Amino acid sequence: MVQLEYSVQKPLNREPDLEKLVSSFITESGSGYDRNHGPIPHLDAATHRVSVYGCVKKDLSLSIDDLKALPQHSVICALQCAGNRRHTMRTKLKEVSGVDWFDGAVMNCKWTGPLLKDVLQASGIDLPLSKHPTAHVAFACFQTPVQDDEWYGASIPLSRALDASSSVILALRMNDEPLTPNHGFPIRIVTPGIAGARSVKWLDRITVQMTESSNYYQQHDYKILPPEARTKEEAERWWSRVPAIQDMPINSVVGVPRQDSRVERGLDGKVEVRGYALPSGADGPIVRVEVSGDGGETWVDAELLGAGKELEKNKGVELKWAWCLWKARVQVEKGWDRVVLSRATDSKWNTQERCPEWNFRGVAYNGYGEVTGLEVV
Repeated sequence: MVQLEYSVQKPLNREPDLEKLVSSFITESGSGYDRNHGPIPHLDAATHRVSVYGCVKKDLSLSIDDLKALPQHSVICALQCAGNRRHTMRTKLKEVSGVDWFDGAVMNCKWTGPLLKDVLQASGIDLPLSKHPTAHVAFACFQTPVQDDEWYGASIPLSRALDASSSVILALRMNDEPLTPNHGFPIRIVTPGIAGARSVKWLDRITVQMTESSNYYQQHDYKILPPEARTKEEAERWWSRVPAIQDMPINSVVGVPRQDSRVERGLDGKVEVRGYALPSGADGPIVRVEVSGDGGETWVDAELLGAGKELEKNKGVELKWAWCLWKARVQVEKGWDRVVLSRATDSKWNTQERCPEWNFRGVAYNGYGEVTGLEVV
């Protein structure tokens, strides 16, 4: 394996070609997006340990072998950057602050490892949830410096962590192979349905505590600020008053045809369109995707492609957290600068709206999926 080092000034942040991304239900290792706030560490699994402490009855220091010895759980889920589709908010509404992600800051993978719930129960929660409903489980990585803090941290509600149906895991494997360094080797948290910022890589500490993580990336980033927070200075008034993003909203993206491309209609006057759709938080799976070739005047139902062969290979693996790939043939008039739109609905009837409200960080954008600038012949 070639080991590449990246400076803290220029962390590895990249997204794949969108057409390639939507060609496979499972995103292969090396084909997904990378989001980092500092250099990538290359750790030794034989010596790495994860500490569990805080409001627990027994502190733990777990080796990778200790974690492998626990019951293993697999989940297929989409891991999505909170800033996915930020470019659309930036260009469609107005300027935002953050990395200029297009539509590919997401990947759908099989993750395997012990449930966080099992690890916490082994440590013993020393906190009555009925009296402390705001309790959180905080995750930290002290293995590498980051841009805006001395360490990287995040947290999720303790109630979510203790719910087995939430499938929060300490992932040791990705697509049945050990994690790669850029995806958190030897261990990371995976939080299905929740913003990718909470799925801390190179995990070394888990803390049960009364409040959210105090880390910069929980308190001063990845939050949907109100529209009146228009500048960095104005945002300072709001960081402590706005909750951190947990569940990501329903979304869909058109991956084929490409933006600003030339498309040939079939004899039926239709164009083939393909893409992905993501359910809202824990409200999966996706039950419907609609596509429009006339600016939203009329819509046709797309075919939901499902997991295909991957479902046979992974019998018993949860899929409610997975993305849904889809395809449709839609009528589009000949001409320049044509637009194709998509909108998704999940099992709890959350449906995409045409355009969400602007926010300073450009996070959680989930307006209609769209591809623009098409030359249709």
